[in-house]
Amino acid sequence: MDHGVDLDRVAALKHAEDELFAATHPRSRELLARARQTMPLGVPLSWMSFLYDHPPIFVDAADGAFFTDVDGHRYLDMSLGITVASTGHTPVPVVRAVTERMTKGIQFVLPTEDAAVVSEELARRWRLPKWQYQLSSTQAVTDGIRLARMRTGRERIVVFEGKYHGHLAELLAVAGDGGTVSEYLGVTGHDTARTTSVPWNDLDAVSRALAAGDVALLIQEPVLTNSGIVFPSDGFHTELRRLTREHGTLLAIDETQTLPMAFGGLVREWGLEPDLVILGKSLGGGVPVAALGMTEEISELIDREHLPYEVSGETVDEPGIGGTLFGNALSMAAARAALLEVWTEETHRRMQELASVLAAGMKSVIRSHGRDWDVYQLGNRAGYRFAPRPPRNNQEAGEFDLPPVRHLQRVFMANRGVWDFGWWGGPAISAQTIAADVDAYLGVFAEFTDELLA
Repeated sequence: MDHGVDLDRVAALKHAEDELFAATHPRSRELLARARQTMPLGVPLSWMSFLYDHPPIFVDAADGAFFTDVDGHRYLDMSLGITVASTGHTPVPVVRAVTERMTKGIQFVLPTEDAAVVSEELARRWRLPKWQYQLSSTQAVTDGIRLARMRTGRERIVVFEGKYHGHLAELLAVAGDGGTVSEYLGVTGHDTARTTSVPWNDLDAVSRALAAGDVALLIQEPVLTNSGIVFPSDGFHTELRRLTREHGTLLAIDETQTLPMAFGGLVREWGLEPDLVILGKSLGGGVPVAALGMTEEISELIDREHLPYEVSGETVDEPGIGGTLFGNALSMAAARAALLEVWTEETHRRMQELASVLAAGMKSVIRSHGRDWDVYQLGNRAGYRFAPRPPRNNQEAGEFDLPPVRHLQRVFMANRGVWDFGWWGGPAISAQTIAADVDAYLGVFAEFTDELLA
């Protein structure tokens, strides 16, 4: 596809921006060299290095929609820790609730009233009656899969190409020659043997995957979020729900990344009817917490009489879910404050309005250079692609993209005080982003586009 971009110019601009970035971050470079002595890649999580096509920086502090690095540079954050900080970095109600909870104790392996309040609110918004808690969405997905297998007596899982549902080995699978293959090193064919990956928006492929009657769970996002935003086709969700019910397969919707997009997520916004819902990332205002919502029928697998628990090495008559830190008092206090005082209907409405302004501004800048590239907005997110129409699936999303330009944009904007999302997603509005921040982003985006298309 001819994207209308001079890639030689992109390479030259990237080289200059990389040199500027290195020269202006001496303290981060020093810390990275030091940290390499005790951490692979010099970071506590490998993603902190490989997500960027430039060296990672070390953060000092944050306030609202901004953070500051150890070299004193202040950034407007439009990545928000891959949406974890969608409440903003310092949401006052969450900071207050967590501070108070810390003085009272944070871990008991017993419930607090906060857990009841959070569960009531999640049930109201996502319209599933029963909830359990974890520390990350990966763990919530793991528990959801085990419950689905118990409920159906089946073992297979279906996912969509372009998905990401955490680092659970059996979901790190992609479609390959002759079937499903491992997506990452260290994940074996044995891990992914019970997983089928199908193209997004391809209902025929879904129907074929379910036809054998051996699929316990189909897990999906409301939209794909790791290839920009890839929307569902008209009627896709309705037909997907019909097919799963017809074949006796449970349906899980992962709202880990789409939670900030609407009050009650896209499940409520679009009237979806899942058997399971996964929430995480921004649920606790940055404090680690995830949630698994379920129907009454699934909750009965947990809410029942069972044999006394004994650490004996023998099979135990209860579901294989849970973890010592799950549902801890600190996480539940943070989730309560975030839900009731930050994730309000008014907050979501304001974030959507700002994202609309952001998308309109990006479109105006792109059109001023005579390009008809697609610009999109959903909830608090916006973005663009190097093609005149939106992609239908993950494969087209890749064909419509230009990774060298995404890498250039990231470091160009970082050098001008904007921490952009990255190569897999457009900028995101937080609950603490204001109109002036959107204007600032658009100013740097216009400067970047002028350089790119000069």
